[in-house]
Order: sequence, then C-alpha cells, then structure tokens
Amino acid sequence: MVRFFPREEKFFVYFNEASEKILAGIKLFKEMMQDLSTAADKTKKIKEVEHEADRITHETISKLHQTFITPIDREFIHSLITRMDDILDLIYAASERVFLYKITTSTAHALSLIDTLERAIIEVAKGVEGLSNLKNSKSILNICIEIHSLENEGDRVFRIALSDLFNSNFDPTEIIKWKDIYETFEDAIDKCEDVANILEGIVLENA
Repeated sequence: MVRFFPREEKFFVYFNEASEKILAGIKLFKEMMQDLSTAADKTKKIKEVEHEADRITHETISKLHQTFITPIDREFIHSLITRMDDILDLIYAASERVFLYKITTSTAHALSLIDTLERAIIEVAKGVEGLSNLKNSKSILNICIEIHSLENEGDRVFRIALSDLFNSNFDPTEIIKWKDIYETFEDAIDKCEDVANILEGIVLENA
C-alpha cells in the first residue's frame, strides 16, 4: 500500500524545474550538433541554462537544511538533485569540447548517442514528475527499466563508435578529440541511469 508523503511540495517543484533545464539543455545541444556553425552561440546558451540549474540545485539543498520533515529521505533528495545537475553539467561539457576543439562536421555515432541521451532525459523527466504521487509507482519503475535499456543502448553505440574511430583514417588529433567527446556523451547517459537507480530506491522504500 502506498504511503502518502507529508505535504512539503517544494522539493517536487525543484525536481521538475531541474528536469525542464536538462530538457532545454539537450534540445540546444542537439540543435548545435545538427548545425555546428551555431556552436559558439549554442554553447553560450547551454552555459546559461546550466547556471540556472545550479541555482535550482543550491536552492534545493538550502531547503533541505531548513526542512524538519522531508517528503522523502534526505539522502534521496540530495542525491537526486545532484545527479540531475550532473547530467546538464556533462551536456555543457560536451558542447564546450565540440566548440573548443573546433569540430566542424558531426558523425553518425555522435548524433546517435545524442538521440539516446535525449530519450533517456525525457524518461528521467517523466519519472521525476511522477514522484509527487506514488500511487503510480509501477509506472515509475517501468520508466526506470526504459532508462536502463537506453543506457545499454548507449554503451553499445559507444563501443561501436570507438571501434570505428580507431579503425578510421582520422588524424590522431581528431581521434583524441572525438574519443573525449564520445566519452562525455556516455558519461551523461550513465548519469541518467544513476537517476533511475535513485528513483527505484525512492519507490521501493515508500511503497
């Protein structure tokens, strides 16, 4: 039987606001990778979104210290907001690498990894949105399963990308650049799985 949370709703608001920032960040990054002539402008905009997300994270942690009774375990709140922030940090890191490395042409593998990351982020946002009402705990667990599946997909694409990269005719410098970029994509997808693990913990502890 589902146990209802105490009515401190602000944490759920923060979680959803953080989701919105991550979604905005991946949208900008996807647009950037589809048209690399916009890299400078898009990287700047992603950084602005990342700053807004940092503010949300700071406010969440401050609220956590000020709240006597929290709707879910304090450790879950702290872990969830920081792992969500990590996703956007890595999106910004990837955009900055693409810009600083002066990448002018994307690759099919890069676009595939970004698509997988975007789909994982959409699932993260759906899972986080469901936290305020655990009557739908089964749907959250199904979302977590989907995120795990997307992480496996990301691993597969990443391995193929590295194999193709090291067996290509790319200049060694370009290989180093793309290896770094691919690894940042994979790290971001892994952070989505970290969020899924936290969501699973919240659901199972409060079911």
